[in-house]
Amino acid sequence: MRARAWVLVFLVIGCGGGDGGGSASGTGGAGGQSTGGQSTGGQSTGGSGGQGAGGAGGTSAGGSSGGSCAEAPHTGEATYYAATGDGNCMFGPSPNDLMVGAMNQADYLASGSCGRCAAIQGPSGSVTVRIVDRCPECKPGDIDLSPQAFEKIAALPLGRVDISWTYVPCAVTGPLRYRFKEGSNQWWTAVQVRNHRHGIAKLEYEKGGSFVEVKREDYNYFVEPAGMGPGPYTFRVTDVYGHSVTDTGVAHVEASEVSGAAQLPDCP
Repeated sequence: MRARAWVLVFLVIGCGGGDGGGSASGTGGAGGQSTGGQSTGGQSTGGSGGQGAGGAGGTSAGGSSGGSCAEAPHTGEATYYAATGDGNCMFGPSPNDLMVGAMNQADYLASGSCGRCAAIQGPSGSVTVRIVDRCPECKPGDIDLSPQAFEKIAALPLGRVDISWTYVPCAVTGPLRYRFKEGSNQWWTAVQVRNHRHGIAKLEYEKGGSFVEVKREDYNYFVEPAGMGPGPYTFRVTDVYGHSVTDTGVAHVEASEVSGAAQLPDCP
């Protein structure tokens, strides 16, 4: 359960973690201290995911070009909480990049928003954040931000402000990365896509000459309960705009990141 605190008449609600290790964030607010973990300053947002060990890379087999990246604008309110970069998306802490936020329950889309970047306009400025968590108490359109991100758009003592925002491509470098969850193995395989330019819609693996879609859990791992076998794997990743990338020769390395060989394309 999330703590709630009244500060200068504002009720500012911290965002929630969830299954599989959500953030221990608490309430931020109008000039008050946040409960939960300590936050350190960060630089502007990059791609999704925290830092991890490099693994054996794969080779790209190309992909489809997909369609337009046009996005409808959203409106809501921004608050702030003691963000660490970790949260329900399970990317792990990112102390060098705290331009992050937690998406409201409706727009979280059962982890579909994880790793996406949102360009936010507030009363005093703009900021682009990476979505790393969910905020169960937030209304549709709302985003709970790190204090470092919030102060880019408004003074911290305000605590809650009106915003408009839209999804934008993340400023990633390098190829997609795949992180295999702790406990993942050939009989129960759980993999997360990281460092993606656009939101991820689907992950498939090749089995017997055909691609099999893998169910995505709300803690942002694609889980094959019967396992994918020992690997190496061929993955096909499709983003929300229909672009796809196929990576072959991806080795299974438990609790580690493995680099792919390609990135989702820029928007036309």
